[in-house]
Amino acid sequence: MANLVASSSSLFPTDLPSGNGLVGIARLAADGQTIDSGYQVEFRSLKVRSILNRTSSRRGLTFGRSINPYRGCEFACRYCYARYTHEFMDLRRPEDFERLIFLKQDAAWLLRQELRQLRADEEIAMGTATDPYQPVERRALITRSLLEVIAQCRRLRIGIVTKSTLIERDIDLLQAIAAHNRLVVHLTITTTNARLARLLEPRAPRPDLRFETLRKLRRAGLQAGVLCSPLLPGITDKPSALDRVAAAAKAADASFFCAQPLFLKSCSKETYLGFVREHFPELESMYRKRFDADAFVSRAYARRMREMVRTVTRKHGLCERSTDALLTRELGGLDETPDAQPGQGSLFETVLPRKPGKREVPRRQRLSA
Repeated sequence: MANLVASSSSLFPTDLPSGNGLVGIARLAADGQTIDSGYQVEFRSLKVRSILNRTSSRRGLTFGRSINPYRGCEFACRYCYARYTHEFMDLRRPEDFERLIFLKQDAAWLLRQELRQLRADEEIAMGTATDPYQPVERRALITRSLLEVIAQCRRLRIGIVTKSTLIERDIDLLQAIAAHNRLVVHLTITTTNARLARLLEPRAPRPDLRFETLRKLRRAGLQAGVLCSPLLPGITDKPSALDRVAAAAKAADASFFCAQPLFLKSCSKETYLGFVREHFPELESMYRKRFDADAFVSRAYARRMREMVRTVTRKHGLCERSTDALLTRELGGLDETPDAQPGQGSLFETVLPRKPGKREVPRRQRLSA
């Protein structure tokens, strides 16, 4: 955060609530200060009381805790289901999610305190609502500071999801984490078509660059695979399109491959349908019929997509994931975390004292791919 230049003026002075009458996260957001700006983006400080969130989801995501270093995301993905999170801050315009980015202050200090309350083998997912490696991370370094804390821990299960090539910067920390914890990295790549990707995910790196990042992660000995999610009806859900992504994943030595259908929440519905109306107008009526009453696709369509994914994973010899949840237990039955010992023990390598009379000799083995 110290790397960002403070500013006394707001790019969008009329977009921010005054703070009068607000409570909770909305009041904290209103009290935040502008600390930097970019093209059509303002970055604001956000004082939070916690960095580890308990997870509940209609999508059946079952990881216990999640971390999102930022609120809002510069990548501006048209289908993003997390736009509703800005509504908690009384910011209700869909574009606010990608134009007003909040940087959580004192994140590493908070994480260190909260990790003391966790059990060994607890699962933490990073990047469930916003990308932890969106462009501002180059200067803010919040994600890296959190990884530095996690690197001191033992026997946690960590899942990271990103669209960004910036994760390459932290390979050293990821290797340190993987040596004593279960770490799984997920690269979201929805299409191999660079032009389509630019329309869908305007500020995210090109698909070919993401595949190259995947190669580098695998060469570094890390568990890393592809989330080809969401599958967009009539656009990316064709067998040929899915096959191309799976083939590229195999060429990059992906540890696994997963693809799930579109989940279209009301907060992102009009943003996504605006994209459809502009670029695929012939599909708009189909989308409205499918998603007017529910955010989920039909069971029959979901079954067809599962079979399609199963077909391409078998064809290319990829490890299939049964869900796109960040479950680190679902990689070929590899349940042992490095340094596994009976009992709970200490999560931290150096911060918490060990029990007297027992010398712990960690097994410094890295997970096989």
